[in-house]
Amino acid sequence: MAKKKENYLDYIPAISEKNRWDVGGNGVVTIHMVHRGVYAWIAQKFFHRPQVSHIDLDRMGSFIFPLIDGKRTVGDIALLVKAEFGQEAEPLYDRLVKYMQILRNNGFIRYVGKDKE
Repeated sequence: MAKKKENYLDYIPAISEKNRWDVGGNGVVTIHMVHRGVYAWIAQKFFHRPQVSHIDLDRMGSFIFPLIDGKRTVGDIALLVKAEFGQEAEPLYDRLVKYMQILRNNGFIRYVGKDKE
């Protein structure tokens, strides 16, 4: 029996509980990333690195991030991005998949049923 190939658009992203985030008055989403672990502690102690980094998302990222609710699929989010940004979002699926990969690699999101929190 052939194994069913997974479709990335069916993945359900959820925002990680490890970091806080908020939306500023200008609509920009800022993720407050806490640096944890031994290497972060050393960097903070000896190299005066901040304990928390504040990452501002761009306009499209600020639209997408609040849509990540643990219920919508990547495909659902893609349709909302297309409705909001139209041609400006193209190549939509390639960009959205890459953006989700970056968010996941940085620990900002996880995939429901695939990743541990």
